[in-house]
Amino acid sequence: MGAFDKTLRGLDDAQTLLELAQEASDEASAQEAEGSLVPLEAEVAKLELARMLSGEHDRSNCFMDINPGAGGTDAMDWAAMLMRMYTRYCELRGWEVEVSDMLPGEEAGFKNVSLHIKGDYAYGYLKAEIGVHRLVRISPFDANARRQTAFASVDVYPEVDDSIKIDIPEKDYELKFIRGGGAGGQKVNKTSSTAQLRHLPTGILITCQTERSQSANKDMAFKILRARLYEMELKRREVERDAAEAQKKDISFGSQIRSYVLAPYRMVKDLRTGVETGNVDSVLDGSLDQFINAQLLGVKNPNRSAAVD
Repeated sequence: MGAFDKTLRGLDDAQTLLELAQEASDEASAQEAEGSLVPLEAEVAKLELARMLSGEHDRSNCFMDINPGAGGTDAMDWAAMLMRMYTRYCELRGWEVEVSDMLPGEEAGFKNVSLHIKGDYAYGYLKAEIGVHRLVRISPFDANARRQTAFASVDVYPEVDDSIKIDIPEKDYELKFIRGGGAGGQKVNKTSSTAQLRHLPTGILITCQTERSQSANKDMAFKILRARLYEMELKRREVERDAAEAQKKDISFGSQIRSYVLAPYRMVKDLRTGVETGNVDSVLDGSLDQFINAQLLGVKNPNRSAAVD
């Protein structure tokens, strides 16, 4: 008997016991029936998790790219806020987060940032965050304190297992080492240890400067490239992923999956599922389960208001 059938049988038994207890006005049997539901609830939760995370690569580590869109400096600052939000979410789940690449903005935030996230089902959960995220707030960069809308895109792709071979012929890539550095005032590397890897057929450019040596940066760059090439092939094969790709072509108004409003009112609302909450601070501090679970479960309830612990 499978897990689903066992759970269903347990529910039937509990219902039968409860009906008999009610007919006999037997309080002890009624409590026994209620108590039997506790382990069944745990089994139902496991079944839901299995349904949510049953994809071929859902259990894998993943890479996440965050790129600012329309909104100028506010958009770059918004990219940094999203990076912190996802880092906190990963920490709450016990996952490890490494920065594989980042390019600081001139005034604030990032022009782009890439994260390497290691943890059980990291890709399975975070794939729900693929798309454009919209922020509305009073801009801290506007001398007149006007309201500003900013956009940033999030892309997630699974880390390719070492057993899966992605052949990258030498003629298809260019590899060079350059000096790394950050924004003005930050220390610039004196040695050319930053790996810059360009995949010629696709135009993908990977820059990795966070490891300690040329060799380590090169290995990480190839690892990211293999993951991205593999994900591109998955997207080509899976028609349902095309819609997510189309959402990211224009990182601006009309293409967002979620809105984070800090002014004139405070609310985070997922436009795909309708899940919303007024506890914006908690969401930006990593409380994303309500949004991610609803998207993975296919919940569509525009009138649902989700509370955040």
